[in-house]
Formats: sequence, C-alpha cells, structure tokens
Amino acid sequence: MTLTTQTAALDALPIFPLPDVVLLPGAVLPLNVFEPRYRDMTRDALAGERLLGMARLLPGYQQDYAGRPPVHDIVGLGRIVTTNETDDGRYHLLLRGIARVRIVEELPPDHSYRRVRAEILDSERSTRPQTLTSGGEQLIAMSDRLADAVDGASGLRNIVREAETPGACADLISAALLADPEERQRLLEMLDPADRVDRVIELLARATAELGGESDLLN
Repeated sequence: MTLTTQTAALDALPIFPLPDVVLLPGAVLPLNVFEPRYRDMTRDALAGERLLGMARLLPGYQQDYAGRPPVHDIVGLGRIVTTNETDDGRYHLLLRGIARVRIVEELPPDHSYRRVRAEILDSERSTRPQTLTSGGEQLIAMSDRLADAVDGASGLRNIVREAETPGACADLISAALLADPEERQRLLEMLDPADRVDRVIELLARATAELGGESDLLN
C-alpha cells in the first residue's frame, strides 16, 4: 500500500510493543489502552495521522517490559479507525492493518512511548505471478469448502471475496483464522504474496484434514 502522503509519519512512527499480537494487513484489531505511556501515544497519534506500528516483542522481554525490550523488525502498520475514551482516561481503539513496515532504527527516548523510523515494504509484487493467480483461485475454493464444513465459518466466503489480490486474500484468511502468533509473524514477514498464498493453502489443507479432531488452525 502506498502511503506517500504519510512519509513524515513513518519517520517518527509510534510503536505499541506486545508479546503475542501480530497485525496483518486487512485485519481489525481491538485494543484496550490503559498504561500511561500508551495513553500518551494514543493522544499523539489521534492528533496526527492516526498511525501506529504493532510490534511483537522478542522472547525475554519480561526482564525489561517497562523499558525498551527488543521487538521484531517487521511490524504491522495500522490506522486507528474508531476510538472511545473512557471516564478514567483509558482508550478503546479499533486499529485496521494497512501495510507491512520494517523498523530502520529506533529513535531516542524523548517521549514516554517508543518511536521508530520505518519504511513501507512492498508485499504485493511476486516473483511467481502465475503461481500466485492459480493459488488465489485455490484459496477461494478451499475457503468455501472449509466454510461448508465448520459451524460459524460461513463468513469466510465473504472474507476471501473482499480481497483485491491473492496476497491480500491470504492475509485476510490468516487474520480471521490463524491464532498462533509465531505463524502470524512468519506470514507478516513473507513479502512475496505467492509465498503467503502457498503457506495459507497448506494451513487450510491441514485444518480441513483435521476437522475430525481438534484443528490447531482454528483454535
């Protein structure tokens, strides 16, 4: 996604580091913001371009959670789409994923929250366009079969048809079905959409095969 009008915002992008939260493009993430530093972050974001980077903390963060523990360098860029401030100063937000970004550098700690300089990553250009096209068709067919087989999954049909590209389709399916943060991070870091489509096809095939038991994908 091109964010040419918001290049300046990416030069000082607020990040919200959390242990097991990965924001994929197209996903909608509810957030309950209560820590003072992240209340500050939210107020500043709302006064600007409404952009936040959701950064997943690396293992071992517990020893320095209140400081600046390391995060994965590829993060999900989101835009705040709705907000509600409570009487006690907390914020309830809805954040929509709009792009993948890479952290180029972390800025000096002159704010209560963390800020980085980030760059947009191109995640829609593939080195395997033919595979991407056929894979996108397969994703839709497999999603329809899964929707038929799983109670409460009928909305999956609409999700896959809302996507403009096969890569976006893979992101939306992952956001809707995939609970494992390690797998979500792995997909976030796959820049070639054909790779994402291949992986989501594998995951859908596994989920379909496991319908007789307990599917890891759907839990």
